[in-house]
Amino acid sequence: MTGTRPRTRIVELPSRWLRDNMHEALTIYGLAMGYDAGVVAGRYGYAIQHTERPGFRAVGAFAETPEGERLVGFGYGYVIEPGQWWHDQVRAALDRRTAKQWLPGAFEVCELHVHPDHQSQGLGRQLLHALVADLPHPAALLSTPDADTKAFRLYHADGFVDLARGYHFPGDPRPFAILGARLPLHPRDPERANDQA
Repeated sequence: MTGTRPRTRIVELPSRWLRDNMHEALTIYGLAMGYDAGVVAGRYGYAIQHTERPGFRAVGAFAETPEGERLVGFGYGYVIEPGQWWHDQVRAALDRRTAKQWLPGAFEVCELHVHPDHQSQGLGRQLLHALVADLPHPAALLSTPDADTKAFRLYHADGFVDLARGYHFPGDPRPFAILGARLPLHPRDPERANDQA
């Protein structure tokens, strides 16, 4: 039947599975973010290290294809701690009061990506909610390109607020926004969020 979407399922991924399939996941990362193969290859070692961090959690979206199920989206994160690269970058980007309110004990949504062929089907939102569901942390934080993208609109619709805008991480020329949301998530506009990512 033409025009039908493949059936997808969202599952929690064991860290071992993600380590064994990290190349597949990072291919989706590269396509979703518009990064070339060199950037993606350079990310591999860091992503493997992330799976060992405290509070690590990962989720995946699998779609049925004629060849069987395949990964079409994934997300992962862990507890933010001083000394981690992202924590220290974000700490420098935030004023002292904002950092004190948001960073301690928070969960970093480190990666959340959907293959471009499967975007605009609600998978990004499903992955995000599965990733942070029932976490024992006060907040979730993330960074995303500071532009009017599907992902940016999704995060805002799902309760994330701006903590910093126009921040430049080393090695990426694009400005990024640093966003935070209190947990559990409280979407501001669920219908609009369903249409994003």
